[in-house]
Amino acid sequence: MKFLTHKVVEKNLQNVPYLKLRKVLFVCLGNICRSPIAEAVFTYLVKKRKLEEAWSCDSAALGRWHEGKPPDYRARKVLCKHKIRYYGVSRVICRNDYKEFDFILGMDLNNISLLRDEKGNSKNCKAQIMLLGEFDPNGEKIIEDPYYDQGIEGFEKCFQQCFRSCEGFLDKYSLRTYK
Repeated sequence: MKFLTHKVVEKNLQNVPYLKLRKVLFVCLGNICRSPIAEAVFTYLVKKRKLEEAWSCDSAALGRWHEGKPPDYRARKVLCKHKIRYYGVSRVICRNDYKEFDFILGMDLNNISLLRDEKGNSKNCKAQIMLLGEFDPNGEKIIEDPYYDQGIEGFEKCFQQCFRSCEGFLDKYSLRTYK
């Protein structure tokens, strides 16, 4: 008996008309380091797997400090090093996001706590709130904020964690996109 791998199944389901678009929101404190890196990586992986019709994503901040600004220059440098483009600017999460997105993925336990508190205040919330790092096959659940680091090393570590975690997330949820 021959079994199809999830990659073969995904390829065969690309143009299935009943495929439901799933939405993911990546969230961190200021939306200039971790969450834009995660959004860029996720977008890259979705395109690489040819799942553009199945997935949509965005990123947001929990605070307004950097609203309307591009990611930290070190985040942009790491993405450029890995040949991943990103043109987004920081925005703040809003109540409607809890209704619009299927998944809201925070980077650390403080993010999750704040997201769950706000979710309780939002009516008709459909979003599942989880740590992005829960999907890291290396078991690194917390994606530390590299903002206060002096160099680029923390941003590279963040990129690697986001890459592994986004791959793990897609591996788990890409076949569960049906109505």
